[in-house]
Amino acid sequence: QVQLVESGGGLVQAGGSLRLSCAASGRAFNRYVMGWFRQAPGKERELLAAISRSGGASYYVDSVKGRFTISRDLDKNTMYLQMNSLKPEDTAVYYCAVGGVTVRLPDYWGQGTQVTVSS
Repeated sequence: QVQLVESGGGLVQAGGSLRLSCAASGRAFNRYVMGWFRQAPGKERELLAAISRSGGASYYVDSVKGRFTISRDLDKNTMYLQMNSLKPEDTAVYYCAVGGVTVRLPDYWGQGTQVTVSS
């Protein structure tokens, strides 16, 4: 069993920055591929970014490339999402997730944290 707790969401003006954190507890953190998803009202949940078990490889959806950076600290069992140049269309609930095989089919989810970007 893995427990994931997100933090760092909030209200920010367009062009601003936020850093989300996802603290993991439970089974070995480095066994899992990790990722960040988001879900805006009326839309499906989408994968934004993913990071490999070692942290050496990452993936980004086109809409956040160059603005968001995913990272993980194996010593702290924590994953981060640095979000810069935020836009109103980034407004959503952000979730972290982990997968033993792929983060596209997560085994565990966090509870989500709200990010609101005002224009």
